[in-house]
Amino acid sequence: QVQLVESGGGLVQAGESLRLSCSASGRTFSNYNMGWFRQAPGKERDFVAVISWTGFGTKYADSVKGRFTISRDNAKNTVYLQMNSLKPEDTAVYYCAADRNQFSSPMTYEAREYTYWGQGTQVTVSS
Repeated sequence: QVQLVESGGGLVQAGESLRLSCSASGRTFSNYNMGWFRQAPGKERDFVAVISWTGFGTKYADSVKGRFTISRDNAKNTVYLQMNSLKPEDTAVYYCAADRNQFSSPMTYEAREYTYWGQGTQVTVSS
């Protein structure tokens, strides 16, 4: 089991920044690819970003590419999502998730491939 707890959400104005954190406990955090997803009201849960278990590989949704940065600190069992130039359409509940398997390759965008999920943190961007 991997337990995940997100933090760092809040209400900001368009153009501002937020940094989300996801703290992990349980199984060896450093063995898992970690993803961020988001879900807006009435919409499906969408992929945002993923970072490999090594920390050397990252991928982003086109909608956030160039604005968001995913990173991890395996010594702190934490994954981060730095969000810059936020837009109203970024408003959603943000979830971090751990891949179902250790040492997975390649990284996946599919939510169904992630077994462990946090409770989510609300990000609201006003125009």
